[in-house]
Amino acid sequence: MPSLEGKVSLVTGGTSGIGLAAANALAREGSHVYITGRRERELANAVQQIGSNVTGVQGDVSNAQDLDHLFAKIRGEKGKLDILFANAGIAKYAALGDITEELYDSIFNVNVKGVLFTVQKALPLMPDGASIILNASVVGSKGLSANSVYSATKASIRSFARTWTTDLKHRRIRVNAISPGTIDTPGLNDLLASGEAGEQRRKMVASAIPLGRFGHPHEVARAVVFLASDDSSYVTGVELFVDGGFAQV
Repeated sequence: MPSLEGKVSLVTGGTSGIGLAAANALAREGSHVYITGRRERELANAVQQIGSNVTGVQGDVSNAQDLDHLFAKIRGEKGKLDILFANAGIAKYAALGDITEELYDSIFNVNVKGVLFTVQKALPLMPDGASIILNASVVGSKGLSANSVYSATKASIRSFARTWTTDLKHRRIRVNAISPGTIDTPGLNDLLASGEAGEQRRKMVASAIPLGRFGHPHEVARAVVFLASDDSSYVTGVELFVDGGFAQV
């Protein structure tokens, strides 16, 4: 029997990359998965790719009304939410001295405010013993140049996993952070650019990873399924790195 049979899951930002891979994996394990995305066409494509056990809900996690609509739909259709993967996030980069208020607000609104209120608004639907998984990043533990604002948002996510574990211990709701390293996603490809220069940049980045390669979204998805399932029943408050060793050595 699939490990998540009868469970209801939500993956925010589930239209591509890690989010889509996680939604696919959760659905294959028997969970009915709700996914969100800001763009209607990408959301429809993701739902079609997953194929079954999936419902797409268009919305932006930084918008309170969109979140209210999302959770009203889940409540009306399923009445509960067993697993939440707060994955939606954006990455923008600027070195100290070039950081604008607009850049700061745009990243924190999605990566921190969006995660906080996604989780808070989900809680009334979550039964005791549910699982919350927060998508952090290795950048929260590394001092990479031009990453200060983005890295600060991901360090906040790691902190949320600790404090919410304490806040929710009376309900036995497990809260864990997952910290991917360099994962081969469409978003990463956009950042690295294409052509010969992009290929050289990929080789340089890969050379700094102990396993010598980029990770794949399905490798992160497997870790999400582990944290969502009873296989991790005694795991809470942790930061699980899926990074090829990049932040570990």
